[in-house]
Amino acid sequence: MGGRWEFPGGKVEPGETEEQAVCREMNEEFGIQVTVGGRIAEGCFVHRGKKSLLHVYSIFVPHDGTEIPYTLTEHTEYKMVDPETIPMLDFVDSDLSVYPQVLDYLHSLKGGN
Repeated sequence: MGGRWEFPGGKVEPGETEEQAVCREMNEEFGIQVTVGGRIAEGCFVHRGKKSLLHVYSIFVPHDGTEIPYTLTEHTEYKMVDPETIPMLDFVDSDLSVYPQVLDYLHSLKGGN
């Protein structure tokens, strides 16, 4: 996405469930096996005249990529950030559209808004 930040993920392939696609994409893009939780956000956006649905899932990663670096195959960089700082990054518009839902989900885990 032209040097902009984005949430990891990608398209669901034919014959795949969304959860299987999340696992495949994380393995392809970061070289890690993840466990998929529930869907936490959804939205839609139009890119080059085509409407796309965006579904966001919680995932559980085996490590945070600091002591053992992730193996990047499609990205040049990754970083873990405080969720509150995401609007300060140059994030893609489609991901920013679901950001409020993601933030609400994270706040609900802490027991409040």
